[in-house]
Amino acid sequence: MKKKKMSPVLKVILIITGIAVVAGLCYLLYRFLTPDYLEDFDDDFDDFDELEEPEDEGEAIEEKVEEAVEEAAEEVVEEALAEAKTEE
Repeated sequence: MKKKKMSPVLKVILIITGIAVVAGLCYLLYRFLTPDYLEDFDDDFDDFDELEEPEDEGEAIEEKVEEAVEEAAEEVVEEALAEAKTEE
């Protein structure tokens, strides 16, 4: 039996291919096993996007006071109308 000799170029190509395959498998295993921290990180900011805070605390207080005054005024008007109807 005669043994065929491999050319040195073919040996180098096989070695480089083997190293690339092992490195690719290691990378895929690493990506599969490590958790996706960015996914959790993005979810934390979604909650803050929904909240719209006024730029100034004074503006927030003014808005709340205006809403309370409007509600109270509506209640007073409704009560006055109800009294006027009962007096008739």
